[in-house]
Amino acid sequence: MKVVHLRYPHELNLANETTAYSLAVGFFDGVHKGHQAVIRKAKEMAEQLNIESAVMTFDPHPSIVLGGRKEKVFYITPLPQKLEVLEEYGVENVFVVHFTSDFAKLSPEDFIQYFIRDLNVKHVTAGFDYSFGQFGKGNMETMKELSNGDYGVTVIDKQSDEEEKISSTRIRRYLQDGDMESAGQLLGRAFEVPGIVIHGDKRGRTIGFPTANIQSMEGSFIPATGVYAVRILVQNKWYDGVCNVGYKPTFKNPDEKQLSIEVHIFDFNKNIYGEEVKVGWYKRIRSEQKFNGIEALKAQIEKDKNESIEFFARLRNS
Repeated sequence: MKVVHLRYPHELNLANETTAYSLAVGFFDGVHKGHQAVIRKAKEMAEQLNIESAVMTFDPHPSIVLGGRKEKVFYITPLPQKLEVLEEYGVENVFVVHFTSDFAKLSPEDFIQYFIRDLNVKHVTAGFDYSFGQFGKGNMETMKELSNGDYGVTVIDKQSDEEEKISSTRIRRYLQDGDMESAGQLLGRAFEVPGIVIHGDKRGRTIGFPTANIQSMEGSFIPATGVYAVRILVQNKWYDGVCNVGYKPTFKNPDEKQLSIEVHIFDFNKNIYGEEVKVGWYKRIRSEQKFNGIEALKAQIEKDKNESIEFFARLRNS
């Protein structure tokens, strides 16, 4: 997959672009099922027109540049992770447009000139609510009206489940609540956090449950504290496990707020310090709690482990 970073107005040197594209355009945080419908259609049009598929996304999130949101926005998929997911979905090209205040001032007409026509885009696909140009004045009707026959336009209708529209906002809410099953339903896959295995306090091995201590990739969102059924990708192989996210209240002073992510990997005994891994989050088993002593903690971890094993057995048989 080819990745091209674009910045307005200094790096638009693609006016002589000869490759033609079918372009899916949007922010695509999470690359959830709604986004996948847009990308799938762009890929279909690329095949139909015998041109290359492409996705245009933006970085950073527009609300960071423009403000206006009361709540802090976190990324479901920070840019490096988003690019990985897009590659897995078979996208041939990604244009990452650096979202700046200058870019935000572009008129809809200029956006189309610089980022559609100058890139030799022959077909544009986006969601029904996609907007562009200063103050979001441009919408998909504008995209059609200003095409002058230079490119085709496909608008993807609202994608919903039985509750409401599939959206990044809903997924963020589920992640904050630790509802990984609902988040996974909307994503079409488990929520994943990349990271690296670091040295911890090694207390787990002394009680019979050695853990991999994970330092998450900067910018990754960590779900609500608690215990989860997870899978972890180590050296290109997925393993089942159980994960504790929290502050280890049984051992730590509650005033020392140091969040840890610890995964007990089933049937695994390798030394993996320094390895890059991914944690896939499937189900929240319980909240984090403080135990009266080591034996009570060990008994609960055994129960958590068995619940995780049973969960993945059901998942495989479903």
